Amino acid sequence: MKYSELKKRRYLCSKMIRIGKIVATHGLNGSLVMTNITNDSKWLEKGAVLMVEMQKGSFIPHFVATCKTMNPDEFLITIEEVDTQAAAKKLVTKHVYVDESLLAGLVQESPLMWIGFTVLDAHYGNIGKIEDVMQTGAQWIGKIDYRGNEALIPLVDATLEGIDVKGKILKTNLPEGLLEVYN
Repeated sequence: MKYSELKKRRYLCSKMIRIGKIVATHGLNGSLVMTNITNDSKWLEKGAVLMVEMQKGSFIPHFVATCKTMNPDEFLITIEEVDTQAAAKKLVTKHVYVDESLLAGLVQESPLMWIGFTVLDAHYGNIGKIEDVMQTGAQWIGKIDYRGNEALIPLVDATLEGIDVKGKILKTNLPEGLLEVYN
């Protein structure tokens, strides 16, 4: 097995965080525009591995060949072995994940880092683990599996009571009645 194959497999076993989405092609040489939900453009560099979700639950590793910051929310990237506009178009609209270690320099209390945290609520007790986070405008939303149903909870200052980064616990005080719709 080639070294590059071993390198790709290592990333398949790591904890991945959804970081953005490929939104467009750029030019004729396979360049891509990728959104970046961290509002930080310093973490991505040449050689980084982007895991592109081609189908639900199916991730393909791609190595960054070049990277240029367009603004804090977008990168212009090229990916090894994607060198035509036709090849690049196949990646448009796909979600992009990265290994959490790439984001180690970002603030540990970023909602992106809360994936896998257990949510302990003042009213409901242990309501589950955060499976994913999404940003809607200026607000973050956490997705949890609550009693067999997908539930969305607000991750805003008004509902957050504390964060235990080391223990991976998020303490909340959700509005009463918020989770009753999932019973």
